[in-house]
Amino acid sequence: MTKKIQPSLFGITNSNRDYTLQETWGKNMFNSSFPAALVAYMYSKKVDCVYIRTNKDNNIEHSKISVDKLFGISPLDKNTFYAFESVYAPFQQFYKGTIPRIDLVVQNKKTGVCTSGLEIKLTALPDNSTCDLNENEYSCELVIRPDTISYLACSISQHYLKRKAKLAEIMSDFAKIKHWDNEREIIKNFGLFVNFMDDLAKMHCEKQSALVLQPVWKTEGKSSRLSENCLDAFVWSDLALTHLFTGYFMELPTRIGRTERTLVWLSKMLYEFVQTGQFNAAEIIDKLSFNTKNDKAFSVAGKSTYPLLKCKELTKPRIKKNEIRNIILGGGQNLLSPERRFDAIIYNSPELFV
Repeated sequence: MTKKIQPSLFGITNSNRDYTLQETWGKNMFNSSFPAALVAYMYSKKVDCVYIRTNKDNNIEHSKISVDKLFGISPLDKNTFYAFESVYAPFQQFYKGTIPRIDLVVQNKKTGVCTSGLEIKLTALPDNSTCDLNENEYSCELVIRPDTISYLACSISQHYLKRKAKLAEIMSDFAKIKHWDNEREIIKNFGLFVNFMDDLAKMHCEKQSALVLQPVWKTEGKSSRLSENCLDAFVWSDLALTHLFTGYFMELPTRIGRTERTLVWLSKMLYEFVQTGQFNAAEIIDKLSFNTKNDKAFSVAGKSTYPLLKCKELTKPRIKKNEIRNIILGGGQNLLSPERRFDAIIYNSPELFV
C-alpha cells in the first residue's frame, strides 16, 4: 500500500510550523514558508541565488550565493531547523527593550547554533509601476518594515564589537546633534548622515553580509497568469539594502520623509551602539517619527528598484511554473486561503461587462 504524502513544503523537514494544519497555509505564514522551500528546491537543482552587494566604490554589483552559504548549513541537512518569525540569537545582544522577531532563523538542530537570520520579501513581478513597460524593464516593489532597519543595524554592529572606535571615528560629528527628534535640526545636519554612509560603505565593504531574501514570482503583465519562467530568488546584503533609501540625496532635503527618516534611524542605532554597545530600536523608531506613520519604514516602486535588480534572471526567472508541484507537496495547495478581493474578482470577470 502506497504511503499517503501529507501536505508539506520541499526541504522543510524540521520546523516550528506544522504543514498538515490549514492555518499554517494562511497568507502571512505562506509568504515566508514558500520562499524557504523555493531556495531549498533551487539548491537541490544546483541553482544559486542572485546576490546583490556593493563593491569598493559603493556601486551595486551582482554575483551568486549558494543556499548552503546563505543558510550557513545545507537546507537539506537532517539537522537543519527552520524557525519562522523567531528571535535571532546572535542579534539579541544589541537590543535594549523589545527584541523583534525576524522572518526566518536557520538553526543547526544538532549543535543548537543559529546559522542564519533573514528577512523575507516575496515580491510580484512586475509591479504597477513597470507592468506597462517592456518585459525586460519589469521590476518589483519593495516594502521595508521598521524592524528590518534594526536588523540592518545589528548586521553591521556584529562586525565592530571589538572595534567600536573604528566605527565611532566616522560618527564623531554626530555629537553636534543635540535634539534628534527636532526635524529642523536634523535637516540642518543631514549632510552628516550622508557622509557617514559614504564612509561606512567603504569601511564595511569586505564585511557586508546577507540580510534579505527576496524571491520573485512573475506573471504575464499584470494578469493573474503565471509566466512560464516564473520563480527566482535574490539576496540583498546589508550594504546593498542601504541603496534603497540613500540613492536619492542629491541635495539637502526640505523635510524628513520616509527614506530620510530611515537613514536617521540607522545612524542613531549605530551611534548608540558605539556609545553603549546596544541600542533601543523601538524607542528610536517611536520617538523619531517626524510626523509620519511607523507602519512601514519606506517602500520603493519597481521603476526605482530596477537599476539595482536588473539582470537576466529578473527578465527570465530560472524556475518554471510546472516545478511548483515539486515545491508544494501532498496537496498543500488545497489548504491555501487566498484573499478574496472585490477588485480582483471584477478584474477577472470580463463577462460582467459584455
